Amino acid sequence: MANYIAPVVLTVVIAFIASALLSLAAKFMAVPVDETAVAIRNQLPGANCGACGFAGCDDYAAALAADPEGIKTNLCVPGADGVAAAIAAILGQEALDVIEQVANVRCSGDCKATKSEMDYQGLKTCAAVKGFFGGPGVCKYGCIGFGDCERACPYGAIQVCNGLARVNREVCVGCGMCASVCPQQIIDIIADVKRVYVGCNSADKGKDTTKACSAGCIGCKLCEKECKFDAIHVVNNHAVIDPDKCKNCGLCAKKCPKKVIHVFPKPNVKPFVKVDAAS
Repeated sequence: MANYIAPVVLTVVIAFIASALLSLAAKFMAVPVDETAVAIRNQLPGANCGACGFAGCDDYAAALAADPEGIKTNLCVPGADGVAAAIAAILGQEALDVIEQVANVRCSGDCKATKSEMDYQGLKTCAAVKGFFGGPGVCKYGCIGFGDCERACPYGAIQVCNGLARVNREVCVGCGMCASVCPQQIIDIIADVKRVYVGCNSADKGKDTTKACSAGCIGCKLCEKECKFDAIHVVNNHAVIDPDKCKNCGLCAKKCPKKVIHVFPKPNVKPFVKVDAAS
């Protein structure tokens, strides 16, 4: 029994010494906490999406606390007006309006409109299959449909349905995380008041596009001729809308023979949803 006493006592003494050293280190090496930054951080959603232009919510909060006059309080797009107003109140500033954003997928080619040209058996991610002959689909410009965007979205606002990524505009907050992971680069983040978009990204000529997908833009320019505001033009064999000029009239969509120009209903007010995410 006596043989065990000495090791136990030694272990206890070492533990006490270690705890004392840790307590001293915590006291003398502590980093001062900016209470303003903490208060601001508590108002941010926690998605760390980078839509504000900073690396994440912590960096944005720290920047606001350090330079409240130089950094705008309305940069958190997912948080919208509610978060902007809360931050402005903390800093004693006038609340600034946030231009809400939403994601749009420039593709209409679901499983009914297009098809695969190979039986892909590899890793089921868009990024992985993109490097394998540009993907399994006949169209090399559209949605691959393996859901990288769906997995990246912290709000559940985008899902792959019938082989095509679709955005729930009532839930989407425009954080841009889906766009950042899409290897096809066919997801745009635009102001949610813009309700007209072109669901095609094909750079092929009309004849080849039609062979690959029945829901593709053929570059006929009927939409371009119909638009009264010079807001839509055929660029690289597919129609492209200038959101700054578009008035949401929808005339181009009515004229499109392929029905690849879509008009969404007027947006409703989106509730702010805070995301539980690690800092």
